[in-house]
Amino acid sequence: MKDLVSFRSCILEIPRCAQIGAEAFVLVMVFSVLSVRAQTLSVLHTFIAGTDGAMPFAGLLLDAGNLYGTTEIGGPASAGTVFKLDGHGNEALYAFTGGMNGQLPSSSLIRDAAGNFYGTIFAGGAQGKGAVYTISKNGKERTLYSFKGQPDGENPYPALLQDAQGNFYGTTYIGGTGGEGVAFKLDAMGTETVLHSFTGGQDGRFPYASLIMDDAGNLYGTTLDGGPQDLGVVFKLDANGNETVLYRFAGGADGAYPFAGLFRDHRGNLYGTTFMGGGNGCGGQGCGTVFKLDSSGTETVLYSFQELHGANPYGGLIHDSDGNLYGTTLAGGPSNAGVVYKLNRQGQQTVLYSFTGGPDGAYPYATLVRDTGGNLYGTTWEGGDLTCNNPNGPYGCGVVFKLAPE
Repeated sequence: MKDLVSFRSCILEIPRCAQIGAEAFVLVMVFSVLSVRAQTLSVLHTFIAGTDGAMPFAGLLLDAGNLYGTTEIGGPASAGTVFKLDGHGNEALYAFTGGMNGQLPSSSLIRDAAGNFYGTIFAGGAQGKGAVYTISKNGKERTLYSFKGQPDGENPYPALLQDAQGNFYGTTYIGGTGGEGVAFKLDAMGTETVLHSFTGGQDGRFPYASLIMDDAGNLYGTTLDGGPQDLGVVFKLDANGNETVLYRFAGGADGAYPFAGLFRDHRGNLYGTTFMGGGNGCGGQGCGTVFKLDSSGTETVLYSFQELHGANPYGGLIHDSDGNLYGTTLAGGPSNAGVVYKLNRQGQQTVLYSFTGGPDGAYPYATLVRDTGGNLYGTTWEGGDLTCNNPNGPYGCGVVFKLAPE
């Protein structure tokens, strides 16, 4: 699916578009006014599709008070940007030019000790099938690896994972020997190893999210589709690339379509979200879940979303020292523009903020980040300056926001 912006729009609002491929979702939602806990939201930057970019899909990197991120489009070539946001406003670090240089940077960034940034680009590169890139702290870009499609993978969406030896790990949405996506390792010299090529059967297909690693070097992740019902799986890869499927979603109360990645606690439990399932809401499709998977593969649904309290969580979860979970939903709230929520240890959900679709933003796709003061930071894909016409129409080009604790 190369028309990434159209795909995102289709997920957001079915009335805007026809069905796009097998992964398009049919959602029917009705919303009422929801009372929420008072929080203070500040818009730190409103994108205008100029040098600063437009439509930030990925989450943010927080480093010494500065925020770093990417926009999928915008910049001089409308191919996307890498930006820095400090206390004085937005500073574009790099603008992609398309072609071999790449376009559609959909991943958040990671940073090494020397201050270099790393990320993935969905399209472009030497073969036009996406790439892994690095940008120095001075804004100089270099392509580390260009994907060929088969057998090495194609179209990487998510952020990279880097180990202590400097190796990178990630996934591609499609490509590989069967065209269903891969999990890969890239060493510091730019040599790629395919750790696992998904088959589209019981082992899953379309790995959409980032990987995490435990102390033994095992990798964990999700696939959007695959499994008996083609509704996604949670998997583990050992250091040699041998896969174990830990859980296969059935699409009922347990959830369906895990777009987001996972986090792992000190007991080895895995936590994540599913975009659908969890009940009969959202036109009978279910509005999504927050789930926990223990080391034996037993799933516990911690929360099932309802239309009034947010719907369709696309991003992943973060947690605080008290065990509270924080996340966003793509839809829901009074304006059907998404919410920021908190889930405590007892599974009680609090809507911290509901987006209006105006200057405060709309449709938060990404996982949040949190500072030591408890402030939450994130991006919205649309909203903000509604005179900024993104390719979908007059819906705004997105914002960076801060949500202060109550």
